[in-house]
Amino acid sequence: MAEADRQFPVTQKKPSFPVGDGLRGYLRRYKRERELPVTYERLRDFHEAIPLTDARGEPTLWDSVIYRADEMHDLYEGLKRIYALLRVDGDQSVMEHLYIDRVDFCSFGNSTPFRIRVVNAYNDNQDYFYLKKADASRLYGLELEHLLSPNRLNFLTSGTTLVEEHIAGIPGDAFITREQYSDHQLRPIRIAKELVKFNERCFVRLLGDMRSYNFVFVITPDFEEAQIRIRPMDFDQQSYSGRKNFYRPQYFKENAPLVLFCQKHLHPQTALQYAREEHTLLLQRAELASQRLGLLLAEMERDRISTPEKVHELRTALADIYQRREYLRCESMGALVRENLESIRLQIGRPVHPDLAPQ
Repeated sequence: MAEADRQFPVTQKKPSFPVGDGLRGYLRRYKRERELPVTYERLRDFHEAIPLTDARGEPTLWDSVIYRADEMHDLYEGLKRIYALLRVDGDQSVMEHLYIDRVDFCSFGNSTPFRIRVVNAYNDNQDYFYLKKADASRLYGLELEHLLSPNRLNFLTSGTTLVEEHIAGIPGDAFITREQYSDHQLRPIRIAKELVKFNERCFVRLLGDMRSYNFVFVITPDFEEAQIRIRPMDFDQQSYSGRKNFYRPQYFKENAPLVLFCQKHLHPQTALQYAREEHTLLLQRAELASQRLGLLLAEMERDRISTPEKVHELRTALADIYQRREYLRCESMGALVRENLESIRLQIGRPVHPDLAPQ
C-alpha cells in the first residue's frame, strides 16, 4: 500500500437519491422489498430524547428516544416483527421470548438512523438492527457488498424505509486507538494482508469514504492464530465522488497508522500478490452471482446516483490507471464498476462471463 499522501476534508453531505422503479423491481425480485409494520417516518415521531453515554460514561452521537405510552406497545411489537423478517423470514413462533429494549436515534450523518436493541428474555443476549432513510446509492452499496465481498448482508426495504442488520466488530478508529493492531496475539502480516485486500475491494466496486470510523475489524480465533477481516459498515458513499483516491482507504489521514503498519510489515511484491489474490476472488464471486450482479449493474447504469461531471472525472482517472480507453465511453457509475471488473479480468486473463460483459 502506498503512503497516505493525500488527505481529504470531511465529506460534504451527499444528496439522497430516490429509489427508482428499476431498482425497486430488482429488490422485489430478490425479496429485499417487503411490507413492513413500522416505517422510518413513524419512528421520527418520538416524544422525548435522552443523550446516551457509553460504558465509560462518555457522550456518544446517539440519543435514546421515548414514545408516547399509548403507542409504545404496538410500535415495539411492530419492530419485533421486522426483526423476525430480517432474521427468520417472518417466523414469529421462534421470536416470542424476544423484546425490544431500547430505540436510539443518531442525527449525525446522511442516514440519521434509528438503532433498535433486541434482547433475549432467557439469557439477556442482545442484538441490534437499524431503520434508515432509503437511498439508492446506499442500496447499491449494500447489494454490491453482498455479491462481491466475502460477507453476506441482510437488509430490507419498504418504500422510503431501509432496514439493516447490525455489523459486529471493532470500529477501525477504536482498533487504532487501542493499538490492537500491535497486539502480539494478532500476526502483523495477517492484518496487513487484510488491509490490502480491503483496499482493493473498495476500489474495484467504488465504495468511497472508508475512513477508520466507517469500517470494523472482525477477529475470529483460529486453532493457532486469529484471523482478521475488515467489513465496511457505512455504504452512503457508493459510487458518488469523482476523485479516484476517495475509493482507496489508504489515502485517508484517519487510516495513516494502518498504512504505515502495512509499509513496515509488507514487501511491495507481497502486497501485489495479495491484491491479485483479491482480484481473483472478486471475479469468482462475480461469476457465481453473474445473473444477479448483471441485473444490478444494468439498473445501476440506468440510475442517476452521481453527477455527469463526477462520472467524467472518475472515468478519465480510471482510464489512465488501467490504460484502457473503454472507460471514456462510460456515462454512469454503474458502467464504471462493470469496467473495473473487466479491467481486473484482463489483468488475470480469465474468460468473460456473458452476464458481466460491458454493454
